[in-house]
Amino acid sequence: MAEDDLESLPGVGPATADKLVDAGFDSFQSIAVASPGELSNTADIGDSTASDIIQGAREAADVGGFETGASVLERREQIGKLSWQIEEVDDLLGGGIETQSITEVYGEFGSGKSQITHQMSVNVQLPREYGGLDGAAIFIDSEDTFRPERIDDMVRGLDDEILEVELERREIDGTPDDDDALEQLTEAFLDRIHVAKAFNSNHQILLSQKAKELAQEHEESDWPVRLVSVDSLTAHFRAEYVGRGELAERQQKLNKHLHDLMRIGDLYNTAILVTNQVASNPDSYFGDPTQPIGGNILGHTSTFRIYLRKSKGDKRIVRLVDAPNLADGEAVMRVQNEGLKPE
Repeated sequence: MAEDDLESLPGVGPATADKLVDAGFDSFQSIAVASPGELSNTADIGDSTASDIIQGAREAADVGGFETGASVLERREQIGKLSWQIEEVDDLLGGGIETQSITEVYGEFGSGKSQITHQMSVNVQLPREYGGLDGAAIFIDSEDTFRPERIDDMVRGLDDEILEVELERREIDGTPDDDDALEQLTEAFLDRIHVAKAFNSNHQILLSQKAKELAQEHEESDWPVRLVSVDSLTAHFRAEYVGRGELAERQQKLNKHLHDLMRIGDLYNTAILVTNQVASNPDSYFGDPTQPIGGNILGHTSTFRIYLRKSKGDKRIVRLVDAPNLADGEAVMRVQNEGLKPE
């Protein structure tokens, strides 16, 4: 949207418009869903002026009012489902990972959380008729987990039918048995995964804001951003804010980070996939003592919560713990060299 459009809002002149655009607030919609504090800090304006700007943007963008249930249903029909390429897991999740939602996957070390983020970075690029979303992926890496070699394994592990479609779609000469063609195909997949390593929690929050800019930049392209993965969401926050004295500040920053991510999902029809670490509850005498960290902030913000548990060998139990419209349940998958596979 042109900067001149922003100047039609109350209290926005050329200088303020420039500051808003530079900070990523370059549309009525993005301003309408912002808080007065965000605009105040961004554009060096008072809270009262920021509130007037937001109210003007809400009126211009026609957001913030009530709508009928039928309208909600129509809007939800735009939501995409990203397939795991595992029928049992897709059935458990109602078709796959939803866009415009935060899906949290938690589990102990080695349970396969990072394997899921890698696999979804591949699957999101597939055509919709094969369970993908015809889109690119953003990968925010806080634990140095991203491995291009793993993407290569997973691309080669796709079904031959899908490989043939992808080779043709990306104009690569060769067959699924041609190693040179598969190497080119892996490079094509990697080109659609935007990776950034987060060095601390503040940097991680900044990267989520940069991810929003990237999603906006590619919104009208052939490869819009359809997946944002954060692996892991809580590692830096857990390490930097130790003890009860810093709990409130940690939760406040984590809450802001989650809402930044949620905004990307809402504005650009993107699936948000986050992994989470766990802790053992010493007061638990019965059942599994493993609990996700992040407290109620993360529990309430995540739309879907998935608990990943080790089983025998390469088997993993995928348990749906919480979802707004799905029953709790479990499914089984395998983590193999070729990626995530059915039991």
